[in-house]
Amino acid sequence: MNAKGRPTGTGAETGFTPHETFTGNRGLVQEEPLIFELDSPGASGVDLDEPEEFAPRLGTVARQGRIGLPGLSEPEVMRHYVRLSQKNYAIDSGLYPLGSCTMKHNPRLNEKMARLPGFGDVHPLQPQQTVQGALELIDTLAHWLKELTGMPAVAMSPKAGAHGELCGMMAIDAALRARGEEGTRKRVLVPESAHGTNPATAAQIGFTVDSIPATEDGHVDVAAFKAKLGPDVAAIMLTNPNTCGLFERDIIEIADAVHEAGGYFYCDGANFNAIAGRVRPGDLGVDAMHINLHKTFSTPHGGGGPGAGPVVLSEALAPFAPLPWIVHEKGAYRAIEHESEGTGQPFGRMTAFHGQMGMFVRALSYMLSHGADGIRQASEDAVLSANYILASLKDVMSAPYEGPCMHEALFDDSFLKGTGVETLDFAKAMIDEGYHPMTMYFPLVVHGAMLIEPTESESKDSLDLFIATLRDLAESAKRGETERFSGAPYLAPRRRLDETQAARKPILRWQHGRNEPASKAAE
Repeated sequence: MNAKGRPTGTGAETGFTPHETFTGNRGLVQEEPLIFELDSPGASGVDLDEPEEFAPRLGTVARQGRIGLPGLSEPEVMRHYVRLSQKNYAIDSGLYPLGSCTMKHNPRLNEKMARLPGFGDVHPLQPQQTVQGALELIDTLAHWLKELTGMPAVAMSPKAGAHGELCGMMAIDAALRARGEEGTRKRVLVPESAHGTNPATAAQIGFTVDSIPATEDGHVDVAAFKAKLGPDVAAIMLTNPNTCGLFERDIIEIADAVHEAGGYFYCDGANFNAIAGRVRPGDLGVDAMHINLHKTFSTPHGGGGPGAGPVVLSEALAPFAPLPWIVHEKGAYRAIEHESEGTGQPFGRMTAFHGQMGMFVRALSYMLSHGADGIRQASEDAVLSANYILASLKDVMSAPYEGPCMHEALFDDSFLKGTGVETLDFAKAMIDEGYHPMTMYFPLVVHGAMLIEPTESESKDSLDLFIATLRDLAESAKRGETERFSGAPYLAPRRRLDETQAARKPILRWQHGRNEPASKAAE
């Protein structure tokens, strides 16, 4: 293997790579250095006239050397970023099986709507009378979110799932303060099958986290949960469907029990794509739940953004919703920005302005184009796709739980026992087959977990090819073909990296002439 992490030699050792090329390119998969490494001093994408004589006013702070930005012509810049884009795996290029992330197709109609004049260039500091359409859209979207969840109120401004969790738990904290119980109710119950951000959110606010174990079939242990209830419990934070891809069948009993104990019920709505149009969380006793617009309602997901995480609230928590609120009065829409303008007891603000306008437009476009029946069908198709994968693979891969799943199929690594192949190896070999790996090692309650969420976006042909690929990989591992996995990926632009070293000692700034040991492929 050479210094760039690509295999050398004839490929007889692996059977995958015939030879190394002089350019580093592999056919149409082209080698692409950092843009700083492409620097050609003096090159520029624009022609600037020589300035007329002038008297500089910078004194001793005038620049003495090069600014350090790379010099490239316009075609070179364009080619660089196009080549980088070709190295990305996206839902637009193939099935994206990440579990618990809902990587679904984003209809281009939604993008067109978000770019309409007025929506695409609206500014948060415009006078409210000039953005009546935007305020009406936010209010309309809020209405349908309340309809879908059976909840009387919604906070629109949170900008992501974890931000929404923070909002919901801050509303619960505010409600406890209003009851005079902020000093006594400091414990939050969090099932082992919850999303990892749940305990982190509770701890950030100042609550003590108490874990609830799971039963052998992957659900919340109701007996253990009830044993932990007491006068110091503030809330339970439960994900439903949970991260094992299972619906918590005892959710109403859980809600009733926590309410009877004087606590609140926070539900993580990240997996709402499995139940939207089928189940209203408000009917289950939920007090607060965030909704990832960038997952359930199609907005592009990942890459650090964009996102939006509105939080629906029960009647008990509605008065504590954060500012701003949109109200319709005297034929006009108005954003209530100050507590003195309303009748509630808001705990404050989550963001400087009104939330993610582009996400609101996309989500409402999705809702209106699908309709109630379409949203319900999307949920049903997502569950059907996951169960099709589960049923088609459980004879060659191992499923930790019996019975059907919800929106995602969960496997463990017991089918790899004795093969010399681990979950990570299996996932890396998927890259050679042209697939992004599924979510690995999560949820933590399952050893060597492989969590697959196909969503409703995939056709049967797409699912069949994916299933056939995973069957082939599983059977290959069982036949002892470990070389297919131990060095994978063989065909990616970069080979297997030292991810531990890269995480512990990241190189965040490029320096001329320095190698990249933290991201160098393993020899």
